[in-house]
Amino acid sequence: MADLMALPEAVAALVRDGDTVALEGFTHLIPVAAGHEIIRQGRRDLTLVRMTPDLVYDQLIGAGCARKLVFSWGGNPGVGSLHRFRDAVERQWPLPLELEEHSHAGMANRYVAGASGLPFAVLRGYHGTDLSSHTVVRPIECPFTGEVLTAVPALNPDVTVIHAQRADRRGNVQLWGITGVQKEAVLAARRSLVTVEEVVDTLDPRPGAVVLPSWVVTAVAAVPGGARPSYAQGYYDRDNDAYRAWDAVSRDRAAFTAWLEAL
Repeated sequence: MADLMALPEAVAALVRDGDTVALEGFTHLIPVAAGHEIIRQGRRDLTLVRMTPDLVYDQLIGAGCARKLVFSWGGNPGVGSLHRFRDAVERQWPLPLELEEHSHAGMANRYVAGASGLPFAVLRGYHGTDLSSHTVVRPIECPFTGEVLTAVPALNPDVTVIHAQRADRRGNVQLWGITGVQKEAVLAARRSLVTVEEVVDTLDPRPGAVVLPSWVVTAVAAVPGGARPSYAQGYYDRDNDAYRAWDAVSRDRAAFTAWLEAL
């Protein structure tokens, strides 16, 4: 049964310096509050994994938490660049940032391989681009057809963090709406933390919902509003003004430092 814990206690127990950490959620249910708690606790030397690094990863990078970023697209959705990300890559501020870039399909398949207990996944992708020469993939020949495909290594984070709508008191988790790769990221991880909008007695059936049983979840923390400025379907909308406002904060080191000190 998953442990029900307060967010600071859960981050202290599960996220360690030097870990590979995935905070997943595709536009929807991004675990922003958990990312902020990682910053407040001063974690360092992290390998951050995420299909679409956006505001929370910009903040983690700017706070000096990250050594490496494994990703498939990075930007402020609908606005533009992530300037703390760019500053780390272009000027090594506050620290140099190592990059490992993949396609969306490549990253998704890496999680699937990790969740399946396999060492790699195979897909038709990366061909016709120079990405394969700049990242960790290998050509592989199909033993049945002779077709040359691309093998991508499994992703097995030390800890995966996601946000969901509900959990029950035994630690079973329920999420619905755009669910991205949250299920696979949790199943692939050695440890997992799920922040939720609420803890309830019973998980009522929801059309299209995903239920993660308590035996695959290490800890659950009730954090109402824990995805803001992302959204949680059925609870609150996406705060588009916050995404636009972040651009000005992220562009300027002094403005970002002031934001960080106030966090």
